[in-house]
Amino acid sequence: MTRLAQTAGLTEVQQEILSTVRDFVDKEIIPVATQLEHRDEYPTEIVEGLKELGLFGLMIPEEYGGLGESLLTYALCVEEIARGWMSVSGIINTHFIVAYMLKQHGTQEQKDTFLPRMALGEVRGAFSMSEPALGSDVSAISSKGVRDGEEYVLNGQKMWLTNGGTSSLVAVLCRSDEGHPEGTAPHKSMTTFLVEKEPGFGEVRPGLTIPGKIDKMGYKGVDTTELIMDGLRIPANRVLGGATGRGFYQMMDGVEVGRVNVAARGCGVAQRAFELGVSYAQQRQTFGKPIAQHQAIQFKLAEMATKVEAAHAMMVNAARKKDSGERNDLEAGMAKYLASEYCKEVVEDAFRIHGGYGFSKEYEIERLYREAPMLLIGEGTAEIQKMIIGRRLLEEYRFQG
Repeated sequence: MTRLAQTAGLTEVQQEILSTVRDFVDKEIIPVATQLEHRDEYPTEIVEGLKELGLFGLMIPEEYGGLGESLLTYALCVEEIARGWMSVSGIINTHFIVAYMLKQHGTQEQKDTFLPRMALGEVRGAFSMSEPALGSDVSAISSKGVRDGEEYVLNGQKMWLTNGGTSSLVAVLCRSDEGHPEGTAPHKSMTTFLVEKEPGFGEVRPGLTIPGKIDKMGYKGVDTTELIMDGLRIPANRVLGGATGRGFYQMMDGVEVGRVNVAARGCGVAQRAFELGVSYAQQRQTFGKPIAQHQAIQFKLAEMATKVEAAHAMMVNAARKKDSGERNDLEAGMAKYLASEYCKEVVEDAFRIHGGYGFSKEYEIERLYREAPMLLIGEGTAEIQKMIIGRRLLEEYRFQG
C-alpha cells in the first residue's frame, strides 16, 4: 500500500531528516505515549532525544547553530511527531514560534543572546498572548508594560501558556502606551517583551509567578499554565526588536506560522487515527469475516483516507507559500481550519470502528479522541479562521462596479 500523505519534490536532506524523525517516533514515542499521557507526565527522555536530533534548532539559521531548514521541513517533522503524540509537538511548537519571532524581528543582540542556546534546546521558549477574559479578541489585552528608567514594569495575568513551567524564555504581549497617545488603535500600542525566567512553578523570578499546571481533558504531559506578573521588572533591551508598538504584528507573524504547525499536528493525529482504524478493521470479525470487508466500513476508511490526503496537501501548500516569502495568511487559515476539522472527524470515525473498545483506556484511540478537540481551538478557532479566509477572499475578488 502506498503510504498516505506523501510529499513530492523533497530534497535528499529533507527525506533523510523525515526518515530519522519517523524512526524516532515509531521507536521512542508511540510505545510510551499512552502510558505517559495517562500519568500526565512530562516526556523528559523524549525531549532529550529531540535535542540530540537537533529539532529544537531545525529552523534556526546555521550561523546561530541551527539546521537552517524551511518551514515545510519543520511542518513535516511536526506531522510525524504528532502522529506519535501530539503533546510532544506542542513542546516543540511554542519554542519554535519564539525562535522564529526572534529571527524575524529581534535585534542583533537579542538574536546573538538567545538563538544559539535555543538551537541546542538549552533555552526553551514559550509565548504568551491570551488572557483569562479575552479569548480570541487580542485587542482586549489588559496586561501592561510601563517604562521606568532603563526598565519596564509589567503587570497582568496571562493564560494558556504551553511550556509555561518548563520554558526559560517567554515572549509576552502587553499593552504599552509609551509613545502612543490616547486613542491610538489597540493593535498599535502593544509590545512583545522577552521575559527570562527559571524553569519550574511558583515564583520563578521576582514579580513573576507560574501557578501549577492546568488540568486538561487531553493534551497532557506538556505543561499548560497561567502567568502572573506583579511588578515584574525587565530591562528595556528585552523589548522584542528594540521598539514598542510592534508587538501585535510580531505575534501575528508568529501565529501565522503556528497555524501551519497546528495544521501539521492535525494531519499527524489524523494519520495515526487512520492507521489504528484500518488495522483494527482487519482484525475484528463480525458475521464470519473481518469488519474491513463490510461495505460500510470500507466507505468509512475511504472517507478517512481522503480527508488525511486533503489536509496534508493544504498544509504543505501553506508551508511552501510562507517559505517562498509570499503572504500566506489565507493558505495558513484554510490549512488550519480544514486539518483540525478533518482530524476531529477522522479520529471519531476510527473511534466508531473500534466500537466499545474505543471507549477503553487500553486502546490508543481513546487518547486521540481526547486530544483532537484542542486543535479546534489552538492558534484561533474555526470561526476566526473563517473570518481571516473571508476577508482575504474579498480582497482578492473585489467587485469592480
